[in-house]
Amino acid sequence: MNLFIIIFINSFLSLILILVAFFLPQMNIYTEKANPYECGFDPTSSARLPFSMKFFLVAITFLLFDLEIALLLPLPWAIQTTYTTTMAITAFILVSILSLGLAYEWTQKGLEWTE
Repeated sequence: MNLFIIIFINSFLSLILILVAFFLPQMNIYTEKANPYECGFDPTSSARLPFSMKFFLVAITFLLFDLEIALLLPLPWAIQTTYTTTMAITAFILVSILSLGLAYEWTQKGLEWTE
């Protein structure tokens, strides 16, 4: 009996969420929303426009720190290992290398958007 109640409640809540998602959004189409590209460029203009390299530097920095998070995410489970000191030293070296890279990029003014 409990299984049927749970299935009914889940189905009812799913139906309510589907109906809200269907009727709630406004159908106002404006030029930015109708644009097929979300990069900020006009798709009908020339493809040979200069593109700022600062965007790529910030994107690469984001990817590096995203990689750091992905590598350090299993750290709480790794603490349960028998080689805790090796794991801690490896994590410290990884964070140190990335912090030194960030400090170098900051001192070279690589994170400043304006020139």
